[in-house]
This record gives sequence, C-alpha cells and structure tokens, in this order.
Amino acid sequence: MKRSGLALVGLLALAACERPATAPEQSPAAPAPSTSAQVPAAAPASFPEVYERVSPAVVSIYAVAVETPPAVIYDTPFGRILERRPPVRSMSSGSGFFISAEGYIVTNDHVVGDSQEVIVVTTDDRKLRAKVVGRDPATDLAVLKVEGRDFPHVSFSRAANPRVGEAVIAIGNPFGLGTTATSGIVSAYGRNIGSAYVDFVQLDAAINQGNSGGPTFNAQGEVVGVNSAIFSPTGANVGIGFAIPAALAREITDQLIRTGKVERGYIGAGLGDLNPRQAEALGAPQGGAVIASLASGGPAARAGLRPGDVVVEVDGERVSDAADVIRKVSRAAEGARLRMRVVRQGRAVDLTVAPERRASSAGMR
Repeated sequence: MKRSGLALVGLLALAACERPATAPEQSPAAPAPSTSAQVPAAAPASFPEVYERVSPAVVSIYAVAVETPPAVIYDTPFGRILERRPPVRSMSSGSGFFISAEGYIVTNDHVVGDSQEVIVVTTDDRKLRAKVVGRDPATDLAVLKVEGRDFPHVSFSRAANPRVGEAVIAIGNPFGLGTTATSGIVSAYGRNIGSAYVDFVQLDAAINQGNSGGPTFNAQGEVVGVNSAIFSPTGANVGIGFAIPAALAREITDQLIRTGKVERGYIGAGLGDLNPRQAEALGAPQGGAVIASLASGGPAARAGLRPGDVVVEVDGERVSDAADVIRKVSRAAEGARLRMRVVRQGRAVDLTVAPERRASSAGMR
C-alpha cells in the first residue's frame, strides 16, 4: 500500500520483534517573525524536571515466549519418518510504567502477548518477575503486577486533552537500549488506524521498536497516552506515532486490575461505513454507519433495527463512521439504554437499544 510515495509498514507492533543483545538476568539563526499569539506558561522548552520526576516509574519489559514448531513428516524409501523439532525460545522487549506503589504496571498487550515469562527492569536496574493480571487485545492494553511495595509511580491525566501543538515527552526502551526520553508535540486526535475501540492520539515524538507500552507525559508529568504503534516506510521513526488516550487507558486498566477482564456494550449488529454513493442511494446524510447484518434475537434486532438502516446519532451525538458507533456502544454502562437515530428509506426513525455486556477475548492468567 502506498501513501505519498511511502509504503505503509505499521500499524507496527513496536515490540514484537525487538530482541536485546543480552537477556536480562533475574534478580545566529534568523529571528522568528513577530506574532501576537502567546506561548502558554505551561509549555516548556525542555523537560529535565519532568524527566527526573517521572522516569523512575518507567520500566523496560522483556517477554519470553517458548514455541514448539510442528513436527515434520518425511517420506523415505524406508517409510515415513517423523521429525520432532525442539522448542524455540524467543524474547521481545517493550516498555511500561508503574501506576501504583503496590506494583501495578501498564503496558501494551502486544508486548506481553502469550509469553510464558515476563521480566521487568527498573531504572535502578532491579530485575523483577511480573505476573500478567489481565489483557485487552481490543485496545492493546495489559496490566502486570510485581511483588513489592513503595514503587515510584505516575498517574493518568484527568484534565482535558493537551491541545494539538502542545509539547509532550515520551519515555521508553527503544531497541532494548533502556530508558530513553524523546520530546515532540501532539499532532492530531481521533486517528483511526484499525482499532474499532481506540481513537488514537498522533504524536511526533520519536517512537521506535521497544517503545510500545511506554508513557507519553504532558508538561505537568501526567500520562496523556500509552504509546502503541507507528506509521513508517522503514520500520523506524519518521515522526508519526500513535498513543492510546489517557482517559481510555485509565478506564481499561481499572477494569483489568479489578476483574482481570474488560466488559463492553454489545448490540449484535454488523456495521459498515458509507461512501457518498451509498449514502445517496439510502437517502442518508454523509457519515454514519449502515447496519449490514443483525444477530438473531440480539439487542439491535429486538429494538427494531433493520439491515440497511443508517445510524446517524447515538444518544443525541452525531456519529462519523462504524468505528464511532462501536466505541459509543462499547462504553455504555451496564443497564444503559441508548437512543439511536437511524435513517430508513430516507426518513429519520428513533429507536432505543439496551446493550448487553460482553467480556474481552483475553483475561487474567
């Protein structure tokens, strides 16, 4: 696939193939034109104080997986020979960060995956064995736990999102090198890069393989995103990285800590995006999501939705595409009743849907 002459090599799983060289052991420029715009006092030229304060909470993560290759059968003049291959041990590296003094760590799901062993290395070079508390592949988030107490930790921001153009600092473990800081700005919000459940934040801070699961901080030292993927023609940073927003990451990790799994609203409807020609044919406005299929007896079918209906609003809010509908439905509280406006044969119809709950595909282990 090409975009602006460059091949798309990510939604790159940043930590998936990164292997450290050694596995950790246990235990005068022209003046700028004048402008009336004022730089906010909170926007720093650099981040040394923030780094010194938050970096002890950032960790490097090494996940060990052992896979047994399938046996191979050879036909020989003497009959068939079955060759069993020995298990293959691999190690990937990534990043994470403590969110509590009790040892809970946030990272990406693709960092730990189905690994048999996870080792966490702190900035003071302690090597700790970690347990996977819970995983949520749908948002690419996971929570780990190490034994101990009084760990340095950081918090997710509860303030409004940083504005586009605002300075941020990312900290992680690129290429297995260890704790590394890079800075940049928030480039955009609402990037849809393949997950129906995440509106990604786009950043231009340097993010590379091994940065997965690491935090991005604002000028106050609060986590505003969990680094997850990059867009790159080379596999290395080109200034387009993506992070899971703090509000969603906080919501998901809270559920994983409490129950080891994530439950989401579900209405039993297959949704598709509309192109302009389809919208015109269905008498619908631009945007929205068309009902492509319905689960028999599911919440959407019981509420009276039909294939061909175009969902244009959920609880009074306009929706832009299928992913937007899925995100709104998935975040519905237990017992909620969602008001949906659909366009059916050119006419607006209002329906109420009561979502059911469905657990994530990967839970505690």
